Amino acid sequence: MLSPTEVKTVLEAALLASGVPLTIADLRRLFDEEVGGDTIRRLLDELRESWAGRGVELVNLASGWRFQTRPEFQRYLERVNPEKPPKYSRAVMETLAIIAYKQPVTRGDIEDIRGVTVAPTVIKALEARGWIDVVAHREAPGRPALYGTTRAFLDDLGLRSLEELPPLDDLAGSLDLGAPPADVAPVSNGASAADAPQTDEQQAEAA
Repeated sequence: MLSPTEVKTVLEAALLASGVPLTIADLRRLFDEEVGGDTIRRLLDELRESWAGRGVELVNLASGWRFQTRPEFQRYLERVNPEKPPKYSRAVMETLAIIAYKQPVTRGDIEDIRGVTVAPTVIKALEARGWIDVVAHREAPGRPALYGTTRAFLDDLGLRSLEELPPLDDLAGSLDLGAPPADVAPVSNGASAADAPQTDEQQAEAA
C-alpha cells in the first residue's frame, strides 16, 4: 500500500500532466487500493501549500483541481508565447455579464436589459467559447431557452462557484468587458418600430 507521501507524489504527477482540471473522483481512480476523498483533499491541500511562492500554483476550480501559472507571471510568458486569446466585441462581453449576474435569462431578457437586439452570432460566440449553455426552457409561448454560465466560465475566472463572482466592475476588468451595461426599461408591446431596441449592428453604424 502506498504511503501518504507516495500518494501525494502520484497526485502531483497526474495534475502536472493533465491538460484539464481533475475532480476528486478522477484522482481516486489513479489508485488500485481505496483512497478516500477526504484523504485526497487533505493531500491536495498539503500539495498546494508546498507549491506556495512558486511560479505555478495548485488551484481548486469549478471543474476540479489543476496547476496553473500565477497571474503575475503571465506578462513574462507572453514574450515567448505571443499568441493572444481571442478578443470579443462589447456586445458579446455585455451579454456575458448579464447572463453571469442575472442567470438564468432568455435572449429576450438580455435584450430588455441591453436595449438592443441580441444578434444570434453573439450567443453563438459565447457558446463556442464554452462560457454559456442552455440550462432550461421558460414555460412561456415558444418555450424560449434559458441561458446560464458553465464551469468553464468559472474555471477561466479562477472560481469554484457563482457565489465567488466578483463585483461587476471587477469582472469587467478581468474579462475586458469595458463599462458594465446599464439596466433599461423593456420596450412596451405598443411601441413603434422607431422605439424598438437597435441591433448591435445599428448601434455601430450610429456611433
